[in-house]
This record gives sequence, C-alpha cells and structure tokens, in this order.
Amino acid sequence: MKFISISLSGAFVIEQEPITDDRGYFSRTFCAVTFREKGQQDTFVQTNRSMTFRRGTIRGLHYQVPPCAEVKLIRCVRGSIQDVIVDVRAGSPTFLHWHSEILSDSNLKMIYVPEGFAHGTQALEDNVEITYQSSAIYSPQHERGIHFNDPMIGIKWSVPQVIISPKDAGWPFLDGQFEGVLL
Repeated sequence: MKFISISLSGAFVIEQEPITDDRGYFSRTFCAVTFREKGQQDTFVQTNRSMTFRRGTIRGLHYQVPPCAEVKLIRCVRGSIQDVIVDVRAGSPTFLHWHSEILSDSNLKMIYVPEGFAHGTQALEDNVEITYQSSAIYSPQHERGIHFNDPMIGIKWSVPQVIISPKDAGWPFLDGQFEGVLL
C-alpha cells in the first residue's frame, strides 16, 4: 500500500498495489502493521457496506463528535464515486477546506479520513458499492452533519442531478458561529 499525503493534514489517499498474474490480482486493503508503522489508526471496530442504486446520489456530509469521533478507511468495490472529506477540526489550518477523490473498483484507491473530518460520497454511476472501516461504533447521539451544498465550503460535485435523503437534505448550513470540532 502506498500512502499519499494530500493538502489536508492527517488525511491520505492510499493506493493498493495489486499483484497480478493470469488468474487476476490480489491486493491488500488493510494491514495493522503497515498502518501502525505509518502512525495511523490500526484498529477498526466496525466495517460497513453501502449500496447506492442511482447515479448522482449523495450521502453525507457526516461526522461524529467525541467521545465517538471516528477514523474511516473508505474504498469503492463496485462502480465509482466522488469521495469528499471536509476538515472540521477546531483550530486546524485547513479548517473547512475540502478534498475530493474519485474512488473506483478499477483504480483501487482508498481514502483515510481522520477524526474531525466530515465525509460524503456521490455515486458516479448506478449500483455503486462501497465498504468502509470505522474506528468507533456508530452513535446516533454523536452524529452531526453539514449540508452537502454549503456555500461556506463550496464543494464541486461531479453530477449536477443530485439525489439526497431527507435526513441529509436537512443538515444545517454553516454560519459564522461554527468553530469546529474539539478533539
């Protein structure tokens, strides 16, 4: 696995390094020893699977606050998505900056999302499936969100025809009072 730093401190794009032969390929998607050596979260307590039926569907932007703040490791196992992370860490030099990465079943990229980041995805085709590991159990009372189209963040989503759940459409827009998540 190759860890590639991005402009948001603590977040990485991880490229799997497939071993290929005439049968296909094998790649490692997680290794606790490698993550520990890189100084990253090496224990995940939950693995989730998400299927999205329609192109343009956005899930997010979600995060959890302490004591249930979570690290996520996301990969796309069918189709392709635009994966977006937003730094919501109080005092961070990249506070409210975002990064977008295309994850697909063919490019074998993953994204490592640290605590204090909001996360969202947009399906770039029908029948997209992702899996993600989480360092904390889902806790509804600690879940927070930001409206996917918040002008203070200015995410450029790939597909203009957006499908969004009522819950995600109801997340608030940020105002000048939002100071971020204290970790």
